[in-house]
Amino acid sequence: MAELSTIARPYAEALFGVARADSAGLTAWAELVAEMAQAASHPEVRSAVADPQFDSAQRVELFASTLKTPLSIDARNFLALLVENGRLLLLPEIASEFLWLKNRHQGEADAEIVSAFPLADAQVAELVAGLEKKFGVKIKPVVSVDASLIGGVRVAVGDQVLDTSVRAQLDRMRDALVA
Repeated sequence: MAELSTIARPYAEALFGVARADSAGLTAWAELVAEMAQAASHPEVRSAVADPQFDSAQRVELFASTLKTPLSIDARNFLALLVENGRLLLLPEIASEFLWLKNRHQGEADAEIVSAFPLADAQVAELVAGLEKKFGVKIKPVVSVDASLIGGVRVAVGDQVLDTSVRAQLDRMRDALVA
């Protein structure tokens, strides 16, 4: 996984530079890149763009035809670059890197909050306030429930994970006893 993000990062950074200079704005580009990533994840699209009977221009047109959003010249050029370098199928990783760059630029971060039990809105708000204080950015939470945690929460902000779940504590105790 780290290898794919290493390959995707320069493409995301280049696209981010184009998006910052574009009057359409970062949000519009983020939505377009997310749409491209979703299309690139579809098995039939992956198969079609990998078909050797198509040349590069045909692959760009084929892929562009799967999108709802009309493509600007810059977006088409980006797709052509990905096709020429055999990186079109990396769009999900590129989109992830692009979103990270956009969030960092805007002083925001996505937080994946996994709880053993459903959290009330007030609990989420309190947790988000603490995370914003700790990380110094505006947190956009995505909350889910995983009963296997037994109790507590696991929070992932970027590449940092805070795991206060009972499952993690039991795992640490087991590792200490085995060692």
